[in-house]
Amino acid sequence: MIITRTPLRISIGGGGTDLPSYYAEHGGFVISAAISKHVFIALNRKWQSGCVVKYASFESVEHVNEIRHPIFREALLRHGVGDSLELASFADVPAGTGLGSSGSFTVGLLHAIRAHRGVSISPALLAKEACEIEIETLGQAVGKQDQYIAAFGGLQCMEFHADGSVKVEPLALSHRTRMQLQDRLLMFFTGFARNAAEVLTDQKTRSLQGDRSMLDNLHFTKQLGLSARDMLEQGKTHCYAELLREHWEHKRARSPGTSNDRINHLHQVGMENGALGGKLVGAGGGGFLLFFAEEPARLRRAMAAEGLEELKFEFDLEGSVNVTQEQVACSV
Repeated sequence: MIITRTPLRISIGGGGTDLPSYYAEHGGFVISAAISKHVFIALNRKWQSGCVVKYASFESVEHVNEIRHPIFREALLRHGVGDSLELASFADVPAGTGLGSSGSFTVGLLHAIRAHRGVSISPALLAKEACEIEIETLGQAVGKQDQYIAAFGGLQCMEFHADGSVKVEPLALSHRTRMQLQDRLLMFFTGFARNAAEVLTDQKTRSLQGDRSMLDNLHFTKQLGLSARDMLEQGKTHCYAELLREHWEHKRARSPGTSNDRINHLHQVGMENGALGGKLVGAGGGGFLLFFAEEPARLRRAMAAEGLEELKFEFDLEGSVNVTQEQVACSV
């Protein structure tokens, strides 16, 4: 049996400029961080014919092309691994919460298929193939940061070029700054799970139509991402927190479904109780609020009083890994 572990992520800056509808004309820039919450994919060869797939639903079919789940189906068809398979997915955090679970799922699945075939692959090629399936084959209105950070892990600066290529470089943080981010970035579940498709489809449509307000917003968001890189690499975390606040205001103005009255209220409570900056993680509409806290204990008390649960995390520096091989190596 093959089991892969692939991290979820938080966006540090520039989110939204990784969609082809934007970067194909203007180039994109995103800072993303992998976190210690994961998607697990298990793959096992069956003796009997037929394919069993377990996720939020259960499927048992004779042939791979009959699988309803589009990513399972397309990834398996692409690699021609046959029909006698059993696959299952598990996650530390549910889908629809803004942590890039779809990209992590696709990367982890492709990694498991490659491991099953005994074929190694670089993080860059793994992420590229995941993007091809989600964006080109399935036509989903998603960006590329999720797949790349899931494959690479760590804290990465990503440049998205007009020709579709992606340049990935580590965010050059001192150990002190990285630990400060890990201690001061606090994340709380808003109670809303959502499908990002509506918000991202609106952004895609308006970008392709040349909507000036959308493009200006994304231009500014990209510049905020570049400024965030400079501030963090200089160790100016309080300046980064101010950029986080500014990012949220522009993100909220981007599409009508990005926020709602409850989320706006929770954000305001956070800003009045120990946070220097904060935003929703992901496309918006629900999921997790991420704050940079000057007073973490005070912020935690305020969010608990609002009934919000904190998701504690560390940074994942490994990216997608085959934990089966990891366990074997540890036992030798």
